[in-house]
Parts: sequence; C-alpha cells; structure tokens
Amino acid sequence: MDTKYSFRLIVPAVLFGMVLSVPAFAQSAGSSSYDSAPNRPNAAAPASEDMNAPAGQQMKAAGREMKDAGADTMAAAKDTYHGSERAVKDTTITAEVKTALKRDPQVRSAEIHVMTSGGIVTLKGNVPSPDLAAHAAQVAEQSKGVKSVDNQLMVANSARTD
Repeated sequence: MDTKYSFRLIVPAVLFGMVLSVPAFAQSAGSSSYDSAPNRPNAAAPASEDMNAPAGQQMKAAGREMKDAGADTMAAAKDTYHGSERAVKDTTITAEVKTALKRDPQVRSAEIHVMTSGGIVTLKGNVPSPDLAAHAAQVAEQSKGVKSVDNQLMVANSARTD
C-alpha cells in the first residue's frame, strides 16, 4: 500500500476520533468535582443551561426538558381536541333546538335566538306571551343532548303606541 495514501486516510480518522472524544473527557473530568459539591453557586439554573455542568448532565437535563415540552404539547392538543369536540356537540344541539322550534306551529313565527354552551341551551328574544315562552323552553328541553334550558325570552307588549 502507498504511504501517501495511508497517511491521507489515517490523519483525518485520528482527528475525527479526537473530536468525538472531547465530550467524554469533559464529562469525566468535571463529574467528580461537580457531583461532590454540596452548594453549587448556580443551583437554581437547570443543568442544560449551566455551562459548567458536565456534558452528560446537560444532555440529560435537555432530554428531560424536551420530554416535559412534549407532555405539555400533548396536553394542549388533548384540550384542543376536547374543546373542539364540545363545540361540535354544542353546534349540533343548537341546530336540533332551532329545527324543533321552527317545526312547532306555536313557536314557528317567534324570533328566538338559540345558543348552546356545554349542553346548556339559552333562549333569547321576544315572544308575545308568557305561555309561548314556557312552551318554547319545553320544546328546547325535549331536544336531543340538552342538559338544561336557560329561558331568557322576554314578553313583548302587543299594544303599540304610535
């Protein structure tokens, strides 16, 4: 084998090996004094931010921080999913109540606004009589998925003073 060829292959390999071994030396050199020190001056800083901490501890701390960030992200995604699921259910309930009110011959002509939050239906608007307000609440209560009805319908006077 050619000596020039061997030299060109061996020198980069040795240099590469030395570069890879630097973190191992840094970890072993700093671990004994770092771990035995009972009162570190920067004890409040996480190991991943402590530039004097051994590389192994920094990597472990960074891994824990990434795991915590992943858990936080997963919890946020679950909350978003459940919030979206609840919003879809509430929208479905609102549609069912509106349909039931429009199909009912007594309530059909009244302008009743329907809102749903957490399965609780709120009715707002003006109706000509207290009986019609009670009937509208009853129709809404019988709709699928309704937990309760907050009847905020107002009875409007039919007598006008022009």
